[in-house]
Amino acid sequence: MHTPVSLASGYGNFAIPPEAAAAAAHAFQTSPLAVLPAAGSEALRAALAARPRPADAAPLGPANVVITPGAKAALFALLKIVLRPNDEVLLLTPGWFGFDELVARAGGTLRTLPLSPENNYALPPEQLRAGLAGGRTRVLLFTNPGNPTGRRYSRAELADWLQVAADFPDLYLLSDEIYNLVYFEAEPPVSLLDFPDPRGRHLVVNGFSKSLGLIGWGLGYLVAPAPVAAACAAWQHATGAAVPAPLQAAALAVTEAATAVAGRLLAQLRPTRAYLHDFLASLPAAHPLPAATYYAFPDLRAYLSTGLPPATASAELVACLRAGGVEVVDGAGCHAPGFARLSYAVPEAELALACNRLAAVLR
Repeated sequence: MHTPVSLASGYGNFAIPPEAAAAAAHAFQTSPLAVLPAAGSEALRAALAARPRPADAAPLGPANVVITPGAKAALFALLKIVLRPNDEVLLLTPGWFGFDELVARAGGTLRTLPLSPENNYALPPEQLRAGLAGGRTRVLLFTNPGNPTGRRYSRAELADWLQVAADFPDLYLLSDEIYNLVYFEAEPPVSLLDFPDPRGRHLVVNGFSKSLGLIGWGLGYLVAPAPVAAACAAWQHATGAAVPAPLQAAALAVTEAATAVAGRLLAQLRPTRAYLHDFLASLPAAHPLPAATYYAFPDLRAYLSTGLPPATASAELVACLRAGGVEVVDGAGCHAPGFARLSYAVPEAELALACNRLAAVLR
């Protein structure tokens, strides 16, 4: 049996940005280390709130930002604060496999709104309205750019969703934007923060591990209306502590150098992106790579055993791929059995070996 090559990890093979290393090292020279407020460093929160946005966007300042020990902590804090007993979270699927447990642990009930690869995972406003109608939906949860699909939702699409959401005044929109700087088109992805928020219902989660190379540093953040952000900071104070000052110093350094840091990551990803594109094009059905994230999400349903439940057949295929020496993410965990998430944020030699093994198994 082959030692598996993993295309399943959500973390890239990126070196620590030198800006981050220098800032953290400098902070470690301070003794004793500063103990920061639970919401995080004022300088870091101000820098994150100051990113350029349209003139009509909701105003942001440090009071809207909370620095958390990872993006999952930010997601959980927001869900814990805004969900009430018996509230539903409506999740656009395919979606990241970790959402289900986070919603359950926060006390919510998950309901899915399945999107189709046939129209590139579009969500027309009438479909959103039908999904919200008659339910107890408190939070609409989505990822932009999408994980696992890589789908980028445009300004026009988000504007259509917001028109529908205006008819549901108790509805929060929660956008996970952790891949916002990993894109391969001229225009950057649109953020929910780029829109007016008259009712104070827009929530955003982001972090530093995907787009800015701080892998393993345990750094995320949330952006929310000030009362929600304050409640999340109080939650963090009661259940943990502020992210350590040297880590926040590193986060500030990569935030201030975001264009350069993300640019180096994209330059590293382009060769492996092209390699995986060519491999997927060689399969019987074409699988174009999405314009954002460092994932492909090919449809492998043609390779499933017949006569089995879709999730069972999907798990069987993933087990066969593992036995053939390649680890992938089973799309069933993302509510899309028969699909698989493949990362190309790996060394090119490993990706080439993985593609050869995938081809052998699929044959």
